[in-house]
Amino acid sequence: MKSVRMYSTLMCPFCVMARRLLASKGVAVEEIRVDQAPEKRVEMRELTGRHTVPQIFIGEQHVGGCDDLYALDRSGQLDPLLNND
Repeated sequence: MKSVRMYSTLMCPFCVMARRLLASKGVAVEEIRVDQAPEKRVEMRELTGRHTVPQIFIGEQHVGGCDDLYALDRSGQLDPLLNND
């Protein structure tokens, strides 16, 4: 399974939903809390061009935010992306 990295904050409802979906898939997520480390928010913006959380990477691929993650799941593309080595 590919590594998953998520830029997030503790109280963001979209971060909670993304965590929940990934946990249901058995995925361990490396969380980068931008509310605790402002320099990580700058890093997230530089990598993604976006300022909202969550921002999710599967392997080295930026897949977007929570809505994007759920869209991948609905289309049947999330599982292959997670499991493609």
